[in-house]
Formats: sequence, structure tokens, C-alpha cells
Amino acid sequence: MPYGSRLAATMSRRLGRECVYTPSARLALYLALRRWCRPGARVLMSPVNDDVILFVVLAAGLRPVQAPVSPWDGNIDPAAVPESTWREVDAVLTTSLYGMPDRIVQLRDRCEQLGIPLIEDAAHAIGTHVDGQPIGTFGKAAAFSLSKHVAAMAGGFLAVEDARTRRELELLRDDLLTPARLKADLAATLRPLARSTVRALHLVRPTWRTMQRLGVLERDDFRMPLHAPRLALSAHEAPNLLPYDPWIRVDLHDYRARHGRLVRAGLNLRLNLLDENLAARRAGVTLLAGTPWASPALRDRAVGNGPLPLFRVPLLVEGRDELVERLVTHGIVTGYIYDPPLDDYAGAEFVEPSPDPGPARWFASHVLPADPLLARKVTKALTKERTRTARPPTPTSPKAVPDATPPAPLGQ
Repeated sequence: MPYGSRLAATMSRRLGRECVYTPSARLALYLALRRWCRPGARVLMSPVNDDVILFVVLAAGLRPVQAPVSPWDGNIDPAAVPESTWREVDAVLTTSLYGMPDRIVQLRDRCEQLGIPLIEDAAHAIGTHVDGQPIGTFGKAAAFSLSKHVAAMAGGFLAVEDARTRRELELLRDDLLTPARLKADLAATLRPLARSTVRALHLVRPTWRTMQRLGVLERDDFRMPLHAPRLALSAHEAPNLLPYDPWIRVDLHDYRARHGRLVRAGLNLRLNLLDENLAARRAGVTLLAGTPWASPALRDRAVGNGPLPLFRVPLLVEGRDELVERLVTHGIVTGYIYDPPLDDYAGAEFVEPSPDPGPARWFASHVLPADPLLARKVTKALTKERTRTARPPTPTSPKAVPDATPPAPLGQ
């Protein structure tokens, strides 16, 4: 029986597609890129993306091509991609950033016209639908992450179109897995429990500050150190995961470790709670969409029952970096900030820069990804901090947005 087949079957029933279980979404994405992209292929992707994803693309031996994005949600703007770029790319990698779906139908149609694969990084978008169709079923393949929605901190899937492709990818996956270790399984099982305990006991602030002082965090900033000379040397061995392991393993060292029964049993239990988790997230998104910091794109989706960003709600704020530091005093640790954009972070040596980098720079420097499960706490903290709403420069604004800065709290 294939490894992780019970988990894969559960996900297959949800999506209506064949699924391969993987220890992480980053390994699932690597499998997809190796299967559908030849070495040296050019992949169109958003520059507002996790740096780990950049290194997965590089490890697959591919050239990342940065696309223009919308300043309102950070997703690829297909209409802004030059025709010359469309003619030269070999694949498209969507992101559905924070769970806000890309212009997925437009991207799928364009890929079909060009005869190139559409691959979905759906790590942020499990449970999201567009026109009644689940994200993860529009392209050739889609990578999902259990850790993003059920707090599992491990586990992923690769969804594909047919059983034959699934079997091929299971064999490729098995070749890449490292042996199971009891110590790693115990750590993977206890991490979600430890995080829940920290939150329940209101220890987020002291725990985070202690980790900062002890230097145990792998990122000193929003991006990990690039180490360009070493990264350039790794390119000579691509496609290959091993040379890129120092970058891909950041924040998840066992991203390709074979999980034992203990971990998989826990993931099965958490996967059964997914619908309950998503319902709570929808309620939180609805609350945050009504705040002054929500963009018009987010408000329109909430009012019109459109697909919502269920993983994190992209609020647009002034003074974002300083605000992130202050929010820790409120017990809120803000993650998943992808600033600067990948073309500024990595440079032209490693990626092809966007032809219009301005919107990505603006969005990346103003977005505050808010956890919808903490919606009331976030709203209270932002109001107390007298947070100002950010707006893109006038040329990119789809319509005028009135000043919606909240009033100062009573007594201040």
C-alpha cells in the first residue's frame, strides 16, 4: 500500500482528484516542477512569495520569471504580463497568496492557449473555491500544505489529474524521502501542541521575545540570508534538492522526512477537523473585511460572497514594519510577510525581474497578513495602535478610497 495512502484518499475525496501524500508542500511542489518542467525552463510566478518557494524552483533547475502583480492583493495580473514574456515562458506557477485566489481562470485559459502547464501552489488556499471549483483543480498539479489550516506543522499533498500520473509521482517521492526517525516524529507531533499551549496560556509575547534573544529563529528579517556565492555554485548541480537543502529546509528541517504512523495518525485527526477550521476562518475574514484596513478587493469579495483569503487576511497599513514589532506586545506574532519582492531580494542573477516592479514593492511593504482566527484580537490591537490605512499610488488605484483611519480609543 503506498505511503500515506489513507491521508491521500481523504484529500482525493475532497478535491475530486488523485492525490499523493508528502511530508510537506515544498516537497510536493518540487515533484510537480520536476514532472512537468524540463531543466532550464522559464516559470512565470509572483514576486510576492515565500523565499523557500524560490529555492524550490531553483532546485528544480528552472528560471523564475517575475510577473507584474496587482497592488491590491499581490497576485499575478495576467493582463499586465507583456506578450513577449508570455511567448517565452514554459510554465506558470500560481500562488493564491494568503488564500486570495489568483486570476486562476484567466491563467488557465492562457496556459491552454500556449500549451504550457499551470501548476498551483495552493498551500494557502485549501478549501477555497472559484466558481464552485476547488483551488487545486485548475492546473496540471497543485501542492497543498496541512500546516497552514489545521495547525499540523507537517504534511502536504500533490493533487494531479489521473491515477497513472499519481503512481509515477509516488515513485519519485519515495526516492526523495529520508528515513523515518522516532525523534523527528515526536517533534512533529508535539510542535502543534506546544504552539496551542503557548497561545492558551497567553505566552506568545514572552516566548517570542525569548526566542529572539536566544537567536534560535532562523530568520533575522522577513527574508532568510541569500548567500549568493553559495547559491550560484548550487546551480551547477540542479536539478537536485541536496545542494539547495540549506535554504529549502529553513523553518521545516524535516520537509522530506518519511513520517511514521504516529504523525500520520495525528494528521488524519486534524484533517477531519478541516471544515470546522475553515468555518471559523470565514467568520474571521468577514470581520476583518469590514475594518478600515481591508482593501476594496477584499471588501468586494466579502460582500459578494466571493472566494475569501482563509489563511491570512491581507490588510493594508502604513508603517507596517514598526507595527509588526508593536503587535508582539499585544501577543500577536505576524508571519508570512514576503518583503522585499523576490526580484529585489535575489537579483537578476537568480531571477528574471518583473517588467513593472512598483506594485509588488508597494504591496509587499504595506501588507499585514492577519490571522482570521485572531480577528477580534487583531482588530482591537490595530485600533489601539491608531493604525493608518495604506493606499496604492493614484495611478494604480482602481477607484478612490476614502480615509478610513479609525479614531483614537476612548481615554487616549
